[in-house]
Amino acid sequence: MNMKGKIHLHQVTSESLRLGALLSLVGGFLDTYTFVGRDGVFANAQTGNIVLLAVKAIQGNWGQALAHIPPLIAFSLGVFIAEGIKRKSTHRLTPDWARAILLLEIFIFFIVGLIPQGVPNTVVTVIVSFVASVQMTSFRKLIDAPYTSTVSTGNLRSATEAVYIAITTKDTNAAIRAMRYGVILITFLVGAFLGGFLTLAIGDQAIWGAVVALIFSFILFTEKEHKWKMPLRH
Repeated sequence: MNMKGKIHLHQVTSESLRLGALLSLVGGFLDTYTFVGRDGVFANAQTGNIVLLAVKAIQGNWGQALAHIPPLIAFSLGVFIAEGIKRKSTHRLTPDWARAILLLEIFIFFIVGLIPQGVPNTVVTVIVSFVASVQMTSFRKLIDAPYTSTVSTGNLRSATEAVYIAITTKDTNAAIRAMRYGVILITFLVGAFLGGFLTLAIGDQAIWGAVVALIFSFILFTEKEHKWKMPLRH
């Protein structure tokens, strides 16, 4: 008897290099968008916010120092909520959950671009930091290795480590990992450049550039799932 079924290679979609590169581009974009256009506050790089908080406090600029606290809280809250939702699921990261995250980002960032000038910048940075932390928590693996789509420090360390292993042990897999991390680092830099350039050029609506990248991510995610559906015959 012939039976038909389907194999869904979920990990291929949520952990693919192309998707990771697009999300990394978004991560770099958001940081320069908020830093250049929203009072010098980082959306993703909370280390930078902590350092700037300390620097401004030492300088006696308490108003500027306090502006770095809400993004820290929003980022932490986003991680907390995302982890809670993931742990309630019986699957590690289902395509429906991952697609829902991308759609959430698209919707919220589109709305952010419509927020009028009179609204305090803190409101925008809190929203962006929250959503960025949800993305970071939801997409944490690049094929066979951990990575972060919203900051570069860990990725740079992992890339350098992989290069060292590849050179000293002639490990081909390590060389491949190094190249993958290199792609992620480059796309983050490109995203940071685009975010700063567009923010200076068109202002608050520049965040729609991140929306475009996320739409491509969603399309790629969906296309890859369909591509990897395979019929089974018994």
